[in-house]
Amino acid sequence: MNPAITDRLSKSFFCILLAGALLTIVPEFASHSTVLAVGVTNSTKNPLQVALLHWYDANLITAFPVTSPLCVAFDGAAMWATTLNSSSGSVTKFRISDGAKLGTYPAGPGAFGVAFDGANIWVTDSSSLTVSKLRASDGSLLGSFSVGIEPRGIAFDGANIWTANAGDNTVSKLRSSDGASLGTFTVGSVPTGIAFDGANIWVSNVGGNTVMKIRPSDGKILGTFGAAAPYFLAFDGANIWTAGDGVTKLRASDGKLLGIFKVGTGPSSALVFDGLDIWVTSEYSSTVSKLNESGQVLGAFTVGNGSFGIAFDGAHVWVANRKSNTVSKL
Repeated sequence: MNPAITDRLSKSFFCILLAGALLTIVPEFASHSTVLAVGVTNSTKNPLQVALLHWYDANLITAFPVTSPLCVAFDGAAMWATTLNSSSGSVTKFRISDGAKLGTYPAGPGAFGVAFDGANIWVTDSSSLTVSKLRASDGSLLGSFSVGIEPRGIAFDGANIWTANAGDNTVSKLRSSDGASLGTFTVGSVPTGIAFDGANIWVSNVGGNTVMKIRPSDGKILGTFGAAAPYFLAFDGANIWTAGDGVTKLRASDGKLLGIFKVGTGPSSALVFDGLDIWVTSEYSSTVSKLNESGQVLGAFTVGNGSFGIAFDGAHVWVANRKSNTVSKL
């Protein structure tokens, strides 16, 4: 027989054998894939997060030095952390790949909350009546604008910046393009956290144990809902979560209470949604807890002392550890 034909037949026979082996292997592999898709038996780990390095407890946490960090925010490329102390305040920019500092910029002596509007970083100054606007690319100060007394939390609604002003029980609305004031609206007692759910603004009233839902167009209060000592807020696409005496979950559509969940060993401070789970800081226990959508605690991870602000960069969770002068990356 022609050697070329013999060689071709040999290769064909090998391919047939390989295909047969695959037919034997694939059904078994498919069954394992089905198991993985719904979770690992007797484990709180989520196998879908293995590519994000969130599956194992080991080798997850890296810390970067920064003085007294309080709140953090992600701008799509870098992480920003505010610094609050008795003499001066600033905001520091970190490269997310390795935590290298890219710059530190003045942001008022009481630099507190931080938010990104798609192009710029906004920082509240809780010691004054202002919020600063910095260009995200280089930290240049673009303006300082008046808001209510002791602004803390800050949020962007797609067009405007909102601040929660704890000192005079108001929220302020600023046009993000030029900082023009579009209104100041009275809310509950000691408003601190603020968030946008894609349609409405939510504000937590620490002094009144309530969370309010506000219509952005005119500041009208659409509802007031009970919550346990609410501090900061997070939105998961359907529900509002508040940190405080435990974690409170409210349905965004109507404010219905869906649960109150205990985390850590003390009151919780701030939350962030990573696209699947809620992460919560606990300042007095120096931990960050991970909860699924049902409120089940999936894990508690030790970070620095005084864990407070928290943000998600699309792959990793960042935590500001006020008392240990670090920012942790999980």
